[in-house]
Amino acid sequence: MINQVTAPQAQELIDNSGAVVIDIRDANSFEQGHIENAIRIDNDNFQAFIESADKEKPIIVCCYHGNSSQPASQTVASFGFKSYSLQGGMGAWTINMPVVI
Repeated sequence: MINQVTAPQAQELIDNSGAVVIDIRDANSFEQGHIENAIRIDNDNFQAFIESADKEKPIIVCCYHGNSSQPASQTVASFGFKSYSLQGGMGAWTINMPVVI
């Protein structure tokens, strides 16, 4: 089962639980705007992230529109993390939570 969160729910997890946002979009899209403190993850740095991340903190996976983040969230969860897919991805975030870095 894939855990999904809306943008406001994600912000609440960030604020109250110290959730970490990982952004799986391409580097150019990430540079154009991302959620504050998000970490860009790709195949090259995924394993290093998994090995160093705090398993006590939830992980929110962000993509463009909330599709690619679902299987990515399942992968993160398979390593023992509480993982969520951001519903609607960055598209929904920019509409609901207009603060983008």
